[in-house]
Amino acid sequence: SPESPIVLLEARINPVFQKNRVSEMLEVSEMLETVAPGNPYLGVMLPYTPLHHLLMAELDFPVVATSGNLSDEPICIDEGEALERLGEIADLFLVHNRAIARPIDDSVVRIMFGREMVLRRARGYAPLPISVAKKGINSNSEIPTQTSRLLLKNTIAVGGHLKNTVAASIKNQIFLSQHIGDLETTAAFECFKNIITSFKKLYEFEPKIVACDAHPDYLSSKFARDLNIPVIPVQHHYAHVLSCMAENDIEAPVLGIAWDGTGYGLDGTIWGGEFLLINETSFQRVARFRPFQLPGGDKAVKEPRRVALGLLYELFGSEVFSFKYLPPVAAFSDKELSVIKTMLQKNFNSPTTSSAGRLFDAVSALVGIRQVVSFEGQGAMELEFSCEKTEEKYAFQIVERGYCPLSKNSLLEFNWEPMVLEIIEDKSRLSKGAIAAKFHNTLVEVILEVAKIVGTEKVVLSGGCFQNKYLLERAIAFLQRENFLPYWHQRVPPNDGGIALGQILAARRTP
Repeated sequence: SPESPIVLLEARINPVFQKNRVSEMLEVSEMLETVAPGNPYLGVMLPYTPLHHLLMAELDFPVVATSGNLSDEPICIDEGEALERLGEIADLFLVHNRAIARPIDDSVVRIMFGREMVLRRARGYAPLPISVAKKGINSNSEIPTQTSRLLLKNTIAVGGHLKNTVAASIKNQIFLSQHIGDLETTAAFECFKNIITSFKKLYEFEPKIVACDAHPDYLSSKFARDLNIPVIPVQHHYAHVLSCMAENDIEAPVLGIAWDGTGYGLDGTIWGGEFLLINETSFQRVARFRPFQLPGGDKAVKEPRRVALGLLYELFGSEVFSFKYLPPVAAFSDKELSVIKTMLQKNFNSPTTSSAGRLFDAVSALVGIRQVVSFEGQGAMELEFSCEKTEEKYAFQIVERGYCPLSKNSLLEFNWEPMVLEIIEDKSRLSKGAIAAKFHNTLVEVILEVAKIVGTEKVVLSGGCFQNKYLLERAIAFLQRENFLPYWHQRVPPNDGGIALGQILAARRTP
């Protein structure tokens, strides 16, 4: 395609090659494990510039390529900066006397349900606009309403904290920036500010309104408040669902299912396993995952074993710390367990979460797949990759948790307790892959059950968990089989790379 993205393809070795050239096959297998350890997929890209073609024609064999940046930092576009930041890890530099105007990564896509899904939207896709109708404008009236005045103003959205992108709304078009990355380093935050400045120059506009994540401590949210223009904070998962609605050009009412690792909830807890009923101007939280504590807060994100302990503590209390037969408990020393026990008992640095992403982490640790991660989502990815073929599923409950003042209705809750108890029993009799598949199958059944209770025909699937091919494709197929209309992402990432688009839509819906 003209976009020439990196495409995630399942690695395989030709059977003839394997039979006749065993030593070379082993060498290739070792190389694949080095490039993508524990991952059956490789990111494959064809040459897309004249220089690429010249180099590849000269080499005449595939090469392993990485971006020109240090981990968690944006790519270098200045040769002096590259020499300084990459000098210790690169042997040679190919430079040019023509300056690079702005940093832009390669886009990354995965084939989902027979079509592309962009996981990282950058070169080739950004900043192509998304066109949206100017809702709320009465074309027969010469005097604009309050809503139409908002729609006619230039709006900028500053995205979230991870996989950050920014967006600009100019009349009925929304321009979504290239992937910026996680705003955890000074270099990344400077890149974020430079891209906003570049947007203003490129499209010759001055923002009148800024939309940001509702999390008060995100650097992007703080930046928004410093612009001295009206600020509209947007709930994280609401933005996820709206971004998918905009891409698919659908209107409310919609049941939005937003599953990810972390998003600031309106009740001050960490949301992430959310079912939102979207109406014309806002949303109602109609269902969630049963909450549990995360001992260590952000540290738990990097240690699925901590997440699993928080989950098990919700079920068994302090007794769980003696369950040394469970992998996440055995992964800690007695001293570490004592500290975590105190944290959970005193509710110290142990925020409450309803996150689907953290449930994936907990199950990954519980079955012994991954206790500590080296990159975001590693435990959940390896859980997906381990899935075997089975139609079995676990028991679960959808229960009412009484009146919810935020949504003004009964709040449903996915109670995962029966599932977790059965997983613990299965550990002694089933493979990790069988347990993983049964877990995924159960989550699809949860989606179906809540969709049937809510009764809305259109169901939107968004959030980082729906980068999971097994989960997404099975959910789509089962929803269609029950006569629902499922919608999912294609050109806008389901992860936090798409929420800036949703923030713009939320701002436009604000009365």
